[in-house]
Amino acid sequence: MVCKDCSEKLDAYFDGELSAEDARSVAEHLRQCPSCAADALSKVEMKRAVHAAGQKYAPNPEFRAHLQKQIASQKPGTRARNWMPIFAVAAVALVLIAAISVFVVHRSKGASQQLWSELVDQHVSTLASSNMVDVVSSDRHTVKPWFEGKIPFTFNLPELQGSPFVLIGGRVDYLKQSPGAELIFGIRQHRISVFIFRDADLPEGGERQAVQTDLSFQVRRWRQNGLTYFMISDASPQDLDQLSNLIKSAK
Repeated sequence: MVCKDCSEKLDAYFDGELSAEDARSVAEHLRQCPSCAADALSKVEMKRAVHAAGQKYAPNPEFRAHLQKQIASQKPGTRARNWMPIFAVAAVALVLIAAISVFVVHRSKGASQQLWSELVDQHVSTLASSNMVDVVSSDRHTVKPWFEGKIPFTFNLPELQGSPFVLIGGRVDYLKQSPGAELIFGIRQHRISVFIFRDADLPEGGERQAVQTDLSFQVRRWRQNGLTYFMISDASPQDLDQLSNLIKSAK
């Protein structure tokens, strides 16, 4: 894919309107092209700002007072008759809310599983790629600054000297069209993917820390300083626990 094609498809990509094949093609191009990645980041920030602005409106005091005056001016009988349809609508709304709540609970469980599946797929895809990372370095002071301007947040990396782990490098990745960091660590013959995204960019909440197994992979999840960390590997649970503790204490 060339940059012109990618640029024309970015809006559709972030709106989820592309086919699965086109979406994968755009995502792959964004990982390899810093210019398009920066353009994509700008679009994400603009969409987020527009969405936030749309949630800020509230009736001003004058408008509220005007409504209260209109209600108070109605005759008691008329007011009661006017409120009857509203009560009926409210009753229907309560039933709908209860039904939607049950649906959301079941859907959130499926969404959580889908989230893990996407991350596991990305972990496997990264390890299978001939260019596993975009910044290749074991120096945290090289890897961390590389992400500046590519993702809308920063994070700390641990000092690994004296530990069995080695930092291999990192790359920009996307989850639900939101940019984040994917870091690759090594321990013996195993590779560990650590994904970092902003809490606000994720489609669902989650426990402070979650531990589960997906197929043959061990996974970890925790939140810290407004960020959510996902860790995936076929390394042992003890290895993942040790690395997660190092990352949590990084300064």
